[in-house]
Amino acid sequence: MPRRPSSARSIAVSGHCGAAPRPEVRIFLDANVLFSAAKSDGFVRRLLDDLLASGHVLCADAYVAEEAQRNLAVKAPAGLATLAALLDRLEVAPVQAAPSALAALSVLPEKDRLIVAAARRMSCAALMTGDRTHFGRFYGSTLAGVAVHSPRSLARVAPLTAVWCCAPLGFSDLPDHFTESSVGRR
Repeated sequence: MPRRPSSARSIAVSGHCGAAPRPEVRIFLDANVLFSAAKSDGFVRRLLDDLLASGHVLCADAYVAEEAQRNLAVKAPAGLATLAALLDRLEVAPVQAAPSALAALSVLPEKDRLIVAAARRMSCAALMTGDRTHFGRFYGSTLAGVAVHSPRSLARVAPLTAVWCCAPLGFSDLPDHFTESSVGRR
């Protein structure tokens, strides 16, 4: 898939503050983010493109990739080719249960514990998910050392914090005040 030229519609996540280059951040993508990016050339796809162009590493495992593929096959089959091209640009790991991480996440349904466990296993600092039902109350906070963000909260936090500009920090170093009320509505 050819890269679109940068335009005014592009999400600005790569700002420069005159300091040394920012460290890459590893971001785990939930199935609904993959689905949205594959279904339409909208906000989520542009955000992923910009994150990749900025040198960040986007990750998924076979569990979320297969879920996105199943949902696209039923709801938007035209997006399957786009999903395949997107997955080629990501770091994709096989599914692997992590019982110790799962036990610590009893506040989530088991299928969502697998998502956080996979993000941890892949050394991701952040999880990007549009699942407000199960993860919404955790947007802007951390679960098992992984910062949880919606695509919008990640786009809002990305250009504004030391995590992305000037300081060699990871998402787990975000101050506690990055909550839904401080970041804004998603």
